[in-house]
Amino acid sequence: MPEISVLREAFTARFGTHPRLIVRAPGRVNLIGEHTDYNEGFVLPIAIDRATFVAARARADRQLNVYSEQFDAEDSFSLDQIERSSERPWSNYVRGVVKGMLARDLPLIGADLLIASDVPIGAGLSSSASLEVAVGYAMQLLNNVNLLGEELALLAQGAENSFVGMQCGIMDQFMAALGRAGHALLLDCRDLSYRTIPIPPDVRVVVCDSGVRHSLVGSEYNERRAACQEAVRLLRQRMPKIMALRDVSPEQLEANADLLPPAVLPRARHVVSEISRTLKAAEALERGDLAGFGQLMYESHASLRDDYEVSVPEIDALVEIASGLPGCYGSRITGGGFGGSTVSLVSIGAVDDFAERLVADYRARTGGQAQVLVTTPSEGVSRAASY
Repeated sequence: MPEISVLREAFTARFGTHPRLIVRAPGRVNLIGEHTDYNEGFVLPIAIDRATFVAARARADRQLNVYSEQFDAEDSFSLDQIERSSERPWSNYVRGVVKGMLARDLPLIGADLLIASDVPIGAGLSSSASLEVAVGYAMQLLNNVNLLGEELALLAQGAENSFVGMQCGIMDQFMAALGRAGHALLLDCRDLSYRTIPIPPDVRVVVCDSGVRHSLVGSEYNERRAACQEAVRLLRQRMPKIMALRDVSPEQLEANADLLPPAVLPRARHVVSEISRTLKAAEALERGDLAGFGQLMYESHASLRDDYEVSVPEIDALVEIASGLPGCYGSRITGGGFGGSTVSLVSIGAVDDFAERLVADYRARTGGQAQVLVTTPSEGVSRAASY
């Protein structure tokens, strides 16, 4: 995690004056409930203890100057003309958030921003959402704008949907804004209501980055979302009141499967079954049934692999290896898919051996170099320092 004093010094070296504030927004990992958020279903994520930090200071003009330590790159643009940058795609997350704030008629002035992050990019841990929420919160504080956490999350999601071009659901930005230490959040993606689910203190959430990178914008992710929308359109022939796959039970889908073409049915089957699994998983966690929760994680992975087809062989290998290691209750792919990471729930006493053997067995089987992150649930966006 970047040290606050180091960020302050880096900002001063680049912009010639110290920042007025530093904020942090966490990445997230989803325990279960994958590809259900944009179908108005339920998800069960935690905010992780890795974050994006933004050191910021207001300017007297309408200029935004941004430097990213991760990319060792800078960008400058005027609040009066914000367009997509093909040369600096990383900056589109910043530009999109600022443009979204201006579209809400929020009074903004220019700023200098320095961005640093230890959320791995492309690992399925929502590095983009943590960046969006951190930038939005920094601009909010600099301009004395009052936004609720839910509003900030929706603004950041809108930036990714309309400006970046990634049709993500609300989960990632919501967790970056409203994560709760020591808890998962069972989030209803239809109305944004949620309840906190305690994570037992004797387990750890282990994220394993496969090293296989994905690029979701313009990829099969948006095609999966389109298939879900097509399923709803076709199912409305007999179920005219449904608004999303959230409104379809597993039994109803099976009874009306003849309406869906072979390319669409398995996509819908995953979403409908995953929503049901997520609710069961939250109940299992609340009653301390870790074995039951873990079994639902394995079932989720099988559905994502076979019906939604977003896994890859390296991820399947990680899940299979994890399932055979002592202390592992459950494991599955997490994030958008097509690479990225797995998430496993592991007994605290077995974590060190689990992590070591998972990496070694993965290397032996695939030749790949995995990276393990042992994490606990973290707080959402917050002010890290003021000067």
